[in-house]
Amino acid sequence: MNHGFLARGGEQTMAVGVDSRWFRRYAPVGEVRRRLVCLPHAGGSAGFFHSWGRAVAEGVLPAGVELLTTRYPGRQERLEEPAIDSIERLADEVSAALLPFADTPLTLFGHSMGASVGYEVALRLESRHGIRLDALVVSARKAPHQVTPKDTYRHGDRALLAEVHRIGGTESALLDDAELRELVLPALRADFKAVGTYGPRTPIPVSCPVVGLIGDRDPRVTVADLRAWAAVAPAGFDLTVLPGDHFYLVQQREAVLHALAAHLG
Repeated sequence: MNHGFLARGGEQTMAVGVDSRWFRRYAPVGEVRRRLVCLPHAGGSAGFFHSWGRAVAEGVLPAGVELLTTRYPGRQERLEEPAIDSIERLADEVSAALLPFADTPLTLFGHSMGASVGYEVALRLESRHGIRLDALVVSARKAPHQVTPKDTYRHGDRALLAEVHRIGGTESALLDDAELRELVLPALRADFKAVGTYGPRTPIPVSCPVVGLIGDRDPRVTVADLRAWAAVAPAGFDLTVLPGDHFYLVQQREAVLHALAAHLG
């Protein structure tokens, strides 16, 4: 890893020549001017955002935006690593891994569990490293002081798989195939434990604007739940409601990317 230093809200390392096991990088043509960091949902992976990597070439995202999709341990390229079963520990790791990329403005986008991870990462970047995000984008997730943990992770694999099928998001082929299912289950167990042990907490504000996104037919999170994020957003809160369920962003890819582009531009 090639480290340098640049004073931007604190002592930071530069991303020139950096490769990271934590992030899959989709670089724009030309100079990187800002970065969009995507944090997947429970059971999700960096590959969930693969189609977003074409967004710069398609002209959907502004020129100069580098996309980083987060590689959680225990899946895909990191399959042999133990998965992390705590939102707080995951945020510790992700925030530390982001330091080499903080030489340009950062926007975090977190979907479902990823929104809680993103919020905790934002707090850590500010308090520990003096780094202020350009924006925190939270998708389909209750605000930190209103999260309602579920104990699904305590009830065995059958209950876990039933919940995943109910909310969608993980390709059914991975769960229907016995061999693939055994590969996926450890990360699923860890993610659902992370979500299930992340209880309501004092709404500590972040210094950056917060943007909320949600599908209008989400069975788990309401529009009012998303509006509650305003309590941690003294710098401003904006909400976009799109057609769809908990995974509205699959069908509404273009609309989501255009919403992000408005804040990245």
